Amino acid sequence: MTRFSQKTLTAVAIAASLAASAAQAQPQSQSQSVSPDIRRLHEGLLVLDTHLDTPANFAKPGWSILDRHSATEDFSQVDYPRLVEGGLDGGWWVIYSPQGPLTPEATAASLTTAQERLRLIRALATDHPDKFELALTAADAPRIAAADRRVVYISIENAYPLTGRPEQLQAFYDQGLRMLSLVHFANNDLADSATDPVGPKWRGLSPEGRRLVAEANRLGIVVDASHASDAVFDQLVAYSATPIILSHSGPRDVYDHPRNINDERLRRLAASGGVIQINALGAYLKALPESPERQAALTALREEFGPSSGRSPAQAAAYLDRLRALNRRMPPPQAEFEDFIEHLLHALAVVGPRHVGIGADWDGGGGVAGFNDVAALPRVTERLLAEGYSRDDLADIWSGNALRLLRQAEDHAAALRSASPAR
Repeated sequence: MTRFSQKTLTAVAIAASLAASAAQAQPQSQSQSVSPDIRRLHEGLLVLDTHLDTPANFAKPGWSILDRHSATEDFSQVDYPRLVEGGLDGGWWVIYSPQGPLTPEATAASLTTAQERLRLIRALATDHPDKFELALTAADAPRIAAADRRVVYISIENAYPLTGRPEQLQAFYDQGLRMLSLVHFANNDLADSATDPVGPKWRGLSPEGRRLVAEANRLGIVVDASHASDAVFDQLVAYSATPIILSHSGPRDVYDHPRNINDERLRRLAASGGVIQINALGAYLKALPESPERQAALTALREEFGPSSGRSPAQAAAYLDRLRALNRRMPPPQAEFEDFIEHLLHALAVVGPRHVGIGADWDGGGGVAGFNDVAALPRVTERLLAEGYSRDDLADIWSGNALRLLRQAEDHAAALRSASPAR
């Protein structure tokens, strides 16, 4: 594996800001470029994304999922008007908890943050029942889409807030959690990260991490290996009772980055029944030119304004004005639509359409030139058809594979319940 410097890993840590800013100067909508026939075919598919970081926007002052936003103006990539325009029926909406110190006090604070984000995701359905519905089973998604509502599955990215609190997994499950990843940019007390500069802490999963995976299997939660180290991936394939997912990752044989996975592991993933969902975050697609001056300016801007959830409407507007000015002065590096397609086609060539899907990491850093918000999704359908993939292949790629994993997790949990003596 290529060794990455601390400087490079710092760049990875702010990749979300870089990639979201990369939408600057892109057209507001790219959905009109496909033919009416392609659009009709795309609209007839059940289209889900396995990693929507849009809940990060829910607490922003003045931000509403019902309003049309802009990747170029407020760096937002998902909202109800563009879900409709891009034919995205929904997906897994992410509870993300930033990594903090490995202390009980810090993880308790993170748990509070995660619980609030869970509340906001569930509010999509309770506040807008004509447009969104909470999904709990694999069978729910086609029913919800047929009723012209958007599908709301819930996932956790980084189980850090569950550290030392395994009973909380049941509580999150009871409120809709159906996918769980253990780790993010840094090691925690559950598992090793692919990008921690200090190297592995556990050589894979910790004992607590293994217990949490077993609990996820018991409940019927799909286990997600994105952001985890190679050793964690290997152990999850071996120990998880049901197939695992990489909710937003890519092939390392196209671009050698530790967030990606090599072809040998891709084949093992497929052999175990698992699925990789291809990421559209530019820093994981190709080598982008680094600008220490721009990175320093972005860091200083975030430090000046603090977390987005704590900004007043006036501060939020001022932050966006300053960010747009920074982008004009120092344009961000960006990958292209064809770079994303190269990763997608490579994975399909290696393991086939039954083991590949799309988790673009919208609102979490995903999006590239020519593919900068969910309105552009029909372009992917168009390109895959041009490459010779069938409508059935597309149905698997856009949702069938991820739903199969959820169904297998449900079936395993049901079998465990039926085998347990009645209490």
